[in-house]
Amino acid sequence: MLPLWDTEKHRRAPVVTGLLIAANVGVFGYQLLLLAKGGRGAEAWLMEHALVPGRLMDGLATREQWLTVLSSMFMHGGVAHVLGNCWFLWIFGGNVEDRMGPFKFLIFYLVAGVAAAGAQVVSHPFSAVPMIGASGAISGVLGAYFVLLPRAWVVTLVPWIVPIVPLPAFVFLFVWFAFQAVSGVGALMDGTASVGGVAWWAHAGGFVAGVVMTLFARKRKWVGRGARK
Repeated sequence: MLPLWDTEKHRRAPVVTGLLIAANVGVFGYQLLLLAKGGRGAEAWLMEHALVPGRLMDGLATREQWLTVLSSMFMHGGVAHVLGNCWFLWIFGGNVEDRMGPFKFLIFYLVAGVAAAGAQVVSHPFSAVPMIGASGAISGVLGAYFVLLPRAWVVTLVPWIVPIVPLPAFVFLFVWFAFQAVSGVGALMDGTASVGGVAWWAHAGGFVAGVVMTLFARKRKWVGRGARK
């Protein structure tokens, strides 16, 4: 399923959401520049800044290697990867930022990304496969949207079933989360998690972290309670 737009309008421009999208696109542009120069520079840069679970869990990780938990959030494996992540962030990020406020939203985004990385590391702690992408942090944004705007509508492209259909946000996001979790279990069972592919548990872990943090923040009245009439 691909979200096309949501029906909930935000009151202020999603400045932080836009800056995060620009950061992701900018870092990816730098990756392309390194690739265009040829040689092993791009590969070395990737391995230096990507998150490698086994490197963190061997007990000898340096501060620079721990910082890859953050740097890996802004790196991507291809054009479709970065565009897909930025599209989801654009669709769902604006309204979450609107309810949290720019500064809280930025902190939330980064913490969700760290939690997502932790979930992936725990699921396969000795993997030597580098993990990159903003998907985990954006999954946290989806989790926040699930809590704050469950009654909003998401106009969705559903290939092979109904071309375009409006879905309640809670339905779209629940189906999305269930797919990540089921795929993550499948990857563990068939062993594909050890050879790369999609970091399913980063997606699922980020979503759960987003839900939990938003429920806590709403209880403390740090964020709005839901869709406005």
